[in-house]
Amino acid sequence: MSVLDQVVKAYDIRGTVPDQLNADVAHALGVGFAIHIRQASTAEQVVIARDMRPSGPQFVEAFSRGLLDQGLDVVDIGLGSTDMMYYASGILDAPGAMFTASHNPAGYNGVKLCMAGARPVGVDTGLLDVKRVAAEVLDGTTPRPAARAGTRVERNVLDDFAEHVLTFVDLDDIGPMKVVADTANGMGGLVVPAVFERLANVELEVMYPELDGTFPNHPADPLQPANQRDLRARVTSGGFDIGLAFDGDADRVFVVDEQGEGMSGSTTTALLAVAALRQNPGASILHNLICSRAVPEVVREHGGVPIRTKVGHSFIKQVMADTGAVFGGEHSAHYYFARNYNADSGLIASLVVMAEAGRSGIPLSEVRRPYERYSASGEINTEVDDALAVIERVSGEYAECEQDRLDGLTVNCGEWWFNLRPSNTEPLLRLNLEAADRDSCDDRVAALLGSITA
Repeated sequence: MSVLDQVVKAYDIRGTVPDQLNADVAHALGVGFAIHIRQASTAEQVVIARDMRPSGPQFVEAFSRGLLDQGLDVVDIGLGSTDMMYYASGILDAPGAMFTASHNPAGYNGVKLCMAGARPVGVDTGLLDVKRVAAEVLDGTTPRPAARAGTRVERNVLDDFAEHVLTFVDLDDIGPMKVVADTANGMGGLVVPAVFERLANVELEVMYPELDGTFPNHPADPLQPANQRDLRARVTSGGFDIGLAFDGDADRVFVVDEQGEGMSGSTTTALLAVAALRQNPGASILHNLICSRAVPEVVREHGGVPIRTKVGHSFIKQVMADTGAVFGGEHSAHYYFARNYNADSGLIASLVVMAEAGRSGIPLSEVRRPYERYSASGEINTEVDDALAVIERVSGEYAECEQDRLDGLTVNCGEWWFNLRPSNTEPLLRLNLEAADRDSCDDRVAALLGSITA
């Protein structure tokens, strides 16, 4: 496999530094993105941001050089969260590039690309074109430079972004509240205080706020329960009303209630959907196919129209644009807002959860209860030699159940269901299963794992 085959994923670019990603690759990707922008739009400038990883500055410089040589101007907004970059892309109506590897370990970096208005760039919407040109550059065939080189300016959008986030809630709903946020040495350490300092009734404590891309305290992957352990303990020991666990680029957030119990992405999606439907009666709400079946149930009960989607931000943003949905959620804690250019934001989701808890007048542990109706396995990864062959075999074993192939294999057996998806990058099968109760869920998981590993 070429280095680009290794790092170009379904909806972003990500790899290890420096064996897969280095300054030469970043420059080639910059040229590729510039050519794609020239062919697909009339944009003349590109927004660039980065997270706190040590390789970020050199990658931004090399990528920018590729853009500038092709005559595009660069607006460098410096250190920021991914949702801050999306905001800048929206207000400037310009394509954007965010250098981040999100929740991946310290040895990784990557880049998320978007077109003007934060429109997604994935394998079906331009990423393969970027990859093709970048491959030519790495092979020594660089497109002719533009007659006029682009210019580079720096711009600070943090304050404007913080004010934008606040517009998604009625601040009166957020009464006196103690909040602790674990930003895991990621970009939440920059953007979370910038927003919360504007909330007069909120007392904020930030855990691991120092921007440090070596992640000295714990990995910035809150999807893994072990990485929420410190936050859950602090919530209970400090008497906090809510805990917030952000990932490395702060576009995702997991919520912990006042009893130190974490909320699943599905529960938070249902809660946010109710808030969205209160403001937009009858609206469409997206949920990926891994979310609990409680999510579409709650959406219908509150007068909305649930729409099921594939996993992944580029797919969901496109479906939001196509359907006019006002909100979308994923089990992995990505939450998308139409008024945020269809982009995901951990900060906006945090404030809406806080507002819902505040307006209810009851603890978050009680607010969440109506949305938790089933028992889920969580995502279970199994290494297999041939993921597609295993999927076909399992499909045959459950032929009597309703099945679809929207994203991997989803099997609905009435009181329980499961999804099997192959990893894009590893020889893994990802299993998610939901059943009526814990015992049934555990029994079904054990049976399925036996089939997968047979």
